[in-house]
Amino acid sequence: MIKNEILKFTAKQTMTIIEAMDKIDKNAKGILFIVNSDNMIEGCITDGDIRRWLLKTGDLNAEVSNAMTHTPRALFVEEKSKAVNVMHRENITALPLLNKDKTIADIVFATKESIIKADCSDSLASVPVVIMAGGKGTRLYPYTKILPKPLIPIGETPIVERIMDYYAKYGVNKFYMTVNYKKEMIRSYFADIISNYNIVYVEEDMPLGTGGSIKLIEDTFDKPFFVTNCDTLILADYSDIYKYHIESGNAITIVSALKNVVVPYGVLQSGKNGEVKGMEEKPKLSNLVNTGMYIINPEVVELIPANTFFHMTDLVDVVMKKCDRVGMYPVSEDSFLDMGEFSEMRRMEEKLNIADN
Repeated sequence: MIKNEILKFTAKQTMTIIEAMDKIDKNAKGILFIVNSDNMIEGCITDGDIRRWLLKTGDLNAEVSNAMTHTPRALFVEEKSKAVNVMHRENITALPLLNKDKTIADIVFATKESIIKADCSDSLASVPVVIMAGGKGTRLYPYTKILPKPLIPIGETPIVERIMDYYAKYGVNKFYMTVNYKKEMIRSYFADIISNYNIVYVEEDMPLGTGGSIKLIEDTFDKPFFVTNCDTLILADYSDIYKYHIESGNAITIVSALKNVVVPYGVLQSGKNGEVKGMEEKPKLSNLVNTGMYIINPEVVELIPANTFFHMTDLVDVVMKKCDRVGMYPVSEDSFLDMGEFSEMRRMEEKLNIADN
């Protein structure tokens, strides 16, 4: 690996958490190795480390030294032949090879075939998933004048089917799909394709918002369940999200994602009497945003009013006012694929490697 390639996977301890998240997104390997001023390895930080840090503190601007692992696993260059066995044994996906002075000479990455992960094929087998698919998708006009939003294709596969396929990796088989706009087209599509999914359609007679339609579900849930938009795909470990929800004691867990917005102008810092104190050219604003994916406890459904337009955000407000715990599970910006706007559709296709299919 040439030096410029290694730089994609290294950072200084003074790098902020938010900068590290951005760099990890760009290198697409989920890890950075932290080096000192002499480029000697000092630690490593993964997307999981960052998530745990944000859950603990919420501080995006802290230095990575606060969240990194201080004892990274590494081998010397002459031990390269051991790399695959070490990664296999310790269930890690990247291993730096060091020169004698502890600078990084190379990095070995596990192949997809050699990455060892816990079998999650049935980890969520009995967990219900509610997909909110009743909206008109006005942001996607004129496409949605012809097709309902859930059937807008990403490549050759409708977005809602891609969402269901991702849940199916964890054993999910039963889906509750709230429908309204062009609902017969949605029914017809899934009736025509060969599918092993058990879909219960929840029909709205009038628009009830992203939360109100949940009240129409006749089945009674006995465990926390997922609620998700029909136009966003979250590339994350759903089993880990669910486990976090259970262990945290949340009534509702919101899956959040980092969102960076660049102000396309020079921003002025003003003082009294119109005096300019400073200027920052095209600053980047960073926030954790709601992805539209939730895990909610079954008893929370009782707080949704019947036959009333009611959004999931309204439900969150009600739960917080009752002083019940609402938490978040952060994912990276690159893990949040939103088809709700034309500008994001191409990015979703590229991320899923189907842009040219």
